[in-house]
Amino acid sequence: MWRYRSAFLAGFLCIVATTALTLAGPWVLKYAIDDLTRGVTAAKLRFYAGAILGLTAVGGIFRFLQRRIMIGASRDIEFDLRNDFFARLQLFEPAYFHRNRTGDLMSRATNDLNAVRMMIGPAVMYLSNTVLTFIAVIVLMLSLNVRLTLLSLIPLPILSVAVYFFGAAIHRRFDKIQEQLSTISAVTQEALAGVRVVRAYRQERFETGRFREANTEYVRRNRTLIRVQGAFFPIMGLLMGIGALLVLWLGAQDVINGRMTVGELVAFNSYLMMLAWPMIAFGWVTNLLQRGAASWKRMLEVLAAEPAITDAGANTDVTSRDQIRGDVEFRELTFSYGGTVVLRNISAKLPAGTTTAIVGATGSGKSTLLNLLPRLNDPPPGTVFVDGIDVRDLPLAAVRGAIGFVPQEPFLFSATIADNIAFGVADGAREDIERAAHIARLDKDLSDFPKGYDTVVGERGITLSGGQKQRTAIARAVMTDPKILVLDDALSAVDTYTEEEILSRLSGVMRSRTTIIVSHRISTVRTADQILVLDDGAIVERGTHDELVARHGLYAELYRKQLLEEELAAS
Repeated sequence: MWRYRSAFLAGFLCIVATTALTLAGPWVLKYAIDDLTRGVTAAKLRFYAGAILGLTAVGGIFRFLQRRIMIGASRDIEFDLRNDFFARLQLFEPAYFHRNRTGDLMSRATNDLNAVRMMIGPAVMYLSNTVLTFIAVIVLMLSLNVRLTLLSLIPLPILSVAVYFFGAAIHRRFDKIQEQLSTISAVTQEALAGVRVVRAYRQERFETGRFREANTEYVRRNRTLIRVQGAFFPIMGLLMGIGALLVLWLGAQDVINGRMTVGELVAFNSYLMMLAWPMIAFGWVTNLLQRGAASWKRMLEVLAAEPAITDAGANTDVTSRDQIRGDVEFRELTFSYGGTVVLRNISAKLPAGTTTAIVGATGSGKSTLLNLLPRLNDPPPGTVFVDGIDVRDLPLAAVRGAIGFVPQEPFLFSATIADNIAFGVADGAREDIERAAHIARLDKDLSDFPKGYDTVVGERGITLSGGQKQRTAIARAVMTDPKILVLDDALSAVDTYTEEEILSRLSGVMRSRTTIIVSHRISTVRTADQILVLDDGAIVERGTHDELVARHGLYAELYRKQLLEEELAAS
């Protein structure tokens, strides 16, 4: 809010002007009634009517300005907060999103953010207006009649207790409502993201029921809040009504006994009615503040969270990807998820410009090893090096910018094929996109698409086959011209013929950079400069294809099995 202090100051000055002009109305009315009781003339009527009309008009202008300025500032703050919230999410490691559901984070970025905006904008505006009006009205009422003022304020202590009690109840209930709204968002997001699985297993009815249960609970929690609010405002109106009855009863006696003029009683009663609105508004503002506080607490859980992987330890002269050659080394690397050891004493050198293949059974730690290189998971200090520098000492932008990473399950955005290929490049030229698509052997498929490179692939690339997704991801990695190319089982969804064609086209790219290939197929890795065989998180064999086959170990066994499978398939 400090960033927009000028806007809030201007808005506050408009509130002061609005309050002053509004409170001047009953005072003019007091003089008008008392003056007209002594004699009515056309000049008097025009003067007092013009004065009241002028005060109302000018007050309306300032009321418009206060709303435009302060609520406008709250929209600007909402804009900043939304950007800050999204930017914060971009800093978190993948494990953070495994712990926090996407639907919950989306709910915080939308519903909670809106509640925070209402707290910063309308709540602050009405709170300022309410406090100013309350103080000024009390002063003016005391100046008219001290006894009546004190009597009219008798319900105030009870009102304060009611506001405190109901405010706390509203806060608790709204916090639970926002939690349940996050659950609804998460259920919806999961059902839509997994729509193919839902339909394949005929679980539409189950998912509908799951959503209905979450929605029913959301309605139930809202009803508990509605009951509290439904009691809150009538109780406040009742307490203020008691004060108004006292004023009418005792004030009329003062007029009859000559202790007050009719104009003063009318003005006093007008001010008392004005006092009713701040009390009601204070209840509404309390509601907004309690809702906003609950939502702000949920947003702070994200905004105040520290990313586990940062540039805090970067202490090298390397500042950009162009300074990286591509030498990779693992030194006695042991890594675990929680208490489960996944990699054990891994040591290997991958010289720049060479191709290294990693093979092993499912769960042997291949993908985990690759994820440590771009620090998608943080390796222990002194275990993973690029160009002889600990990756923890390299800026994330530099090390990640130097790596073209194709994961096991490629993710495509709901954009065109060209946009997906050029995702890692700020201004990718069409000829570069076409070259990358050719290398990934995607160009032959594009003739079947209605708009070629400009075909929108749908959410998560749903309109493409598994092989087409993988080839698009390969083209995206090639497009960045990386110093280190990582293919994590990136050819598993293509047939053997297509695989050979892609590898043939990639050979020219692989010669000029460090390449790491993970695959279950021996045909994919047999031409690598060195092959690492992982078993239960440890390197059990290493060497070239011919060397490993000659040792008759685990690699040779995998090779024989695949040869047998190919012979059976051919027969």
